[in-house]
Amino acid sequence: MGWDVLRTAQWLGESRARGYVLVLALVNLATIAILVLTAKDGIDRNGFLIGTDFISFWTSGRMLVAGANVYDTLAHVAAQREFYTLPGEYTAFFYPPNFLPFVWPLGFLPYFPALAAWLVLTGAAWLAAVRAWFAALGLKGPELVLMAAFPPVIVTLTHGQTAFLVAALLGGGLLLTARRPWLAGVLIGLATIKPQFGLLVPVALLASGQWRVIIAAGAAALALAGLAALAFGPQVWADWLAITQAASSAADSGTIGFGKMVSVFAGLRLAGVPSAAAMAVQAAVTLTLAALVAQASWRRPISPGLAALVLAGAPLATPFVLDYDMVLTAFPLAYLFARGRAEGFDDWERITILGVFAGAAFARPLATTIPVPIMPLLLIALFVVVRRRVRAEGAAA
Repeated sequence: MGWDVLRTAQWLGESRARGYVLVLALVNLATIAILVLTAKDGIDRNGFLIGTDFISFWTSGRMLVAGANVYDTLAHVAAQREFYTLPGEYTAFFYPPNFLPFVWPLGFLPYFPALAAWLVLTGAAWLAAVRAWFAALGLKGPELVLMAAFPPVIVTLTHGQTAFLVAALLGGGLLLTARRPWLAGVLIGLATIKPQFGLLVPVALLASGQWRVIIAAGAAALALAGLAALAFGPQVWADWLAITQAASSAADSGTIGFGKMVSVFAGLRLAGVPSAAAMAVQAAVTLTLAALVAQASWRRPISPGLAALVLAGAPLATPFVLDYDMVLTAFPLAYLFARGRAEGFDDWERITILGVFAGAAFARPLATTIPVPIMPLLLIALFVVVRRRVRAEGAAA
């Protein structure tokens, strides 16, 4: 009887779900209001700069405008601390040169106007992608309330992170593959600013035979790389490659904090598994996901279901993923909800939707205090139930 309560989750009807969403939205909005209203000179009550991670992007933009090398760690530290200093704190910049054209304009603005512009523009792009998915799936509802309730949104806002932008590019690109393949490819190519989330995308495109999308994506990625080399000098690529080992070591050693990360690798490391064994399990998970995505996509057009499958697997396929990156799951969650609403929810779908939707609100506190890594398990459940839906669609077709 106990498992049936979770398996079918009949108690989680639409009226109750709307109540949960409203409560989460109010809590998130109140949290943002308290954070801003209690801050002094842009510093919150805990001594952190509003926007936290954004200081890395803004500093990089300022350095690019001044003609400095953003991959010179000592210079980056010095430039960052000219504006804000907290003993023992430094936000590194390990992004590839493809990201430099995006941060360069930030260097022309003061910090807080740049942060506001960044969040408004990237947030609007993500919201547009979510609305496009809603339209494609036949969903109607209060998107703004849903987005305000989604915990990864507040995490992205408070960190000033790239999650909105990457999710918008991948979510929008995969949705458009059937209708506008050239534009879809351009969006996917631009998403190489954070390449670890695109590991499953070429697998799906190749298996599906989306050659126009592949050509456009390759051209867009190369053009972005060429633009970075032309604007900031070809040496930026060598400089970036030189610090990738430092980035790998930071993730591997837990400098970033395994409790903040939500990958299988981080969950195992948090549980005390040695690094080599944890990475071996992560590699096995990634290869399994690639095989399942290839099987599901073989000689089939990229439908919203297949796009949802790729996006559900994206955070599982990489060892380096944090809780704010969970805005990417908005698309597979929308797909599951739309199918369940239209055809009836299958076993475990309701509770999976609830768990993944709300998971980012609890994942970091649980992982850093108990520690219990819940998010990798929730992401696995999400991929499994989305794949079951996609298989059913394939059989029907």
